[in-house]
Parts: sequence; C-alpha cells; structure tokens
Amino acid sequence: MDLKRVVVTGLGALTPIGNTINEYWEGLVAGKSGCAPITYFDTENFKTKFACEVKNYSPTDYFDRKEARKLDKFAQFAIISSEEAIKDAAFDLDKVDKFRVGVIWGAGIGGIETFQEEVLGYANGNGTPRFNPFFIPKMIADIAPGHISIRNGFMGPNYTTVSACASSANAMIDALNYIRLGHCDVIITGGSEAAVTIAGMGGFNAMHALSTRNESPETASRPFDATRDGFVLGEGSGAIVLEEYEHAKARGAKIYAEVVGGGMSSDAHHMTAPHPDGIGVERVMLNCLRDAGVRPEQVDAINTHGTSTPLGDVAELKAITKVFGEHASSININSTKSMTGHLLGAAGAIEAIASILAMQKGIVPPTINHTTVDDNIDSSLNLTLNKAQKREIKYAMSNTFGFGGHNACVLFKKLDE
Repeated sequence: MDLKRVVVTGLGALTPIGNTINEYWEGLVAGKSGCAPITYFDTENFKTKFACEVKNYSPTDYFDRKEARKLDKFAQFAIISSEEAIKDAAFDLDKVDKFRVGVIWGAGIGGIETFQEEVLGYANGNGTPRFNPFFIPKMIADIAPGHISIRNGFMGPNYTTVSACASSANAMIDALNYIRLGHCDVIITGGSEAAVTIAGMGGFNAMHALSTRNESPETASRPFDATRDGFVLGEGSGAIVLEEYEHAKARGAKIYAEVVGGGMSSDAHHMTAPHPDGIGVERVMLNCLRDAGVRPEQVDAINTHGTSTPLGDVAELKAITKVFGEHASSININSTKSMTGHLLGAAGAIEAIASILAMQKGIVPPTINHTTVDDNIDSSLNLTLNKAQKREIKYAMSNTFGFGGHNACVLFKKLDE
C-alpha cells in the first residue's frame, strides 16, 4: 500500500539546559552543561551527588496548587512540553477532527517520586495505610498522554510505550506508523521523565551506572572521552507534533522536517550491558535505513545514544563504522547527553528535537567535555567535539537504546516540497 508522508509541525521542550524549545536550542549550540549538585534532597550519603535537574522550575508557574498536587512531576513535564508543541503547531482545535488526533508518549519509569513518597509515608506512619487517593493515577506511566488528551479533547490512540531509555523513540515510531498507515492525521508524541529522586539516584548508584565525578559535576557527562565513568541522570520532557503531510499542507502549517523511517531491534544479550560488538545497534540502524529507503551514504548526522559509559559508547561507534563503512568519517556524530545528561525515557524525544533543529538550522550541537582520546574509538570519526559545527544536513539519524537490550532509531529528512 502507499504510505502517507509524515512531517513534524510542532516542538516543545523542558530540559536541564532550557525550559522552552528556544532556550533548549540555544543551550545546545552554546555547549551548555546542565549538570550541577542535586538540590532536591540531601546527597551526603550518596556516591553521586549531582544530576541534570530542570532549573528554575515551580509547578505553580504552570498549574494551580490543587491541580499540581494531582500530578507527578513527570506528568507535569509532559503537559508543559506538549502544550508548547501544540501551540507551536498552530492548530485551530475547533477545526481538527479530534477522533483522528492521538497521543503516544514514552516514559521509562513514570511517577517514581510519587511512589517513593507514598511508600516513605507509609513506613513512617507506623504501618497505617493512609495513602493519597491520587497515588495510583499519579504514578502510572500511561497517565501523561491521558492528561494531554483530556486537556485538548484528543480522542485518537492514546497510550505510553515503555522500553527504558528507548521509550520515547518507540513512541515516535508508533506515531509515525499510525499516521502513514492512514489511521490518524496528527499525533502528539515524545516523552518525559522525573527520576532525580532518592530512589532513582540510589538505584542507579547501586548498579554502578552513574558517574561519580563529584569534584567537577559540569564535566561529568563526557561521551567518547577515555576518562568517562558513567552517565549523568537528567530529567525533563520533549514533545513533537507529527502530522500527515497533506493535512499539514492544507492548513498552511510550518514544517520542520519529514520523518522518513524508524527501526527497532533487540540486543538479546544482557539486562543492562550492550552487546560488546554492537550487533543489535548495527541492526537497528540498518532496519531504520531500510524502512526509510535511504542509503547509508546519504546520512549526514547521527545524534548517538552516547551515554558516557565505558562499554556503551564504544559499542555504538563500532556499529556506526560497520553500517556506514568509509562514509562514517564524513558524518557529524554527536552526543547531546554531554549537555543534558540522560533523560531516560525522555531521551529519544529531546534528542530527536536536537536532530530536527540541527537539520533546520544547519548547525550540529557539540559533544562537550572531551579532553582525552580513547584508543578504542576510531580516530577518523568526526565526534563534533567541544564546539558546534556548521553543516548542511539532508538526513539526520537519532539513536536510543534501553536496559533490556531495547534499540530504537529514527531518521529525519529535510523536507523537499
């Protein structure tokens, strides 16, 4: 069957380096680090004492107090970024067929802060079960798209994808397919996460997954650097409005880019570690290129998963070299996690936004904090180190991988009218 074309018509972001889409982009191009000592709780007894928190955030700037109490922070973030994206897309909501507008969201964990606080409250209350009546609807990962649809009356497909750090990329791929198969005209997609909590930090520390560079938090996220020692936990949200091309054109919408393909695969290797040879990562990029009908040598930029872990960075770059061959050295490769930290289930969303804006503006954001060459990484690769680079981009790829071996890859194209 003939597939519909799918385009991006709206963007929204709430991140550790900017609380709007414009602030986020400015932070990316400037090479701004979002990492700093944690302010949410006392970290004296924690191995890692820093994270990439959203700055200058108060729920009451966006919600009244009564509403804010009913929303976990991850859902608050989702609502805020999606409202920005919907506004950016400039819909006349009275003229949109709301039965053909869906919300497909990504979250790796959901309301972990709510869960933590309710359990702590129970433990400190002598066993008396005095739970908040909003405990369950605040905690569940699918509540974010539920709130987005309720606020806007969108009555199309509505659910959350959960695949750890690949969650929002999987959400985008599902949204892409629903639209190109003709089931929807518009889908609000993206992801949100708010795991900078006692439980979140403690759990990742117990896995030895986080950097412990407490003496210099702003340089702790250092993808591809020989001295990298783990990822930096981040929080926030990214929202993308995907729309069927003819539907967008008919209403005169601003179009950022075309979404031309999505790929998925599994490492089938380990709960948390990547396959050392990057086999699953190699396959997900090949699947994405095949889905898009694009040749490897057409790709200009790749925003890697690039978490700043000793194993993951090497495995991903090995896979890129295998998939793209000699062309790999001609690609601008970067990791925006060097600035934002790792937003877990929201990573795919904010990194896809970075790829889309890089394509539109002809600037590739840098991989910051690189000081020491890793001899295990191919020196011919252009890792866009420390400074943004100007580049005409026609095709941009965004990679995201999650615990459990979940791999997702999305490919964007500069629109040919």
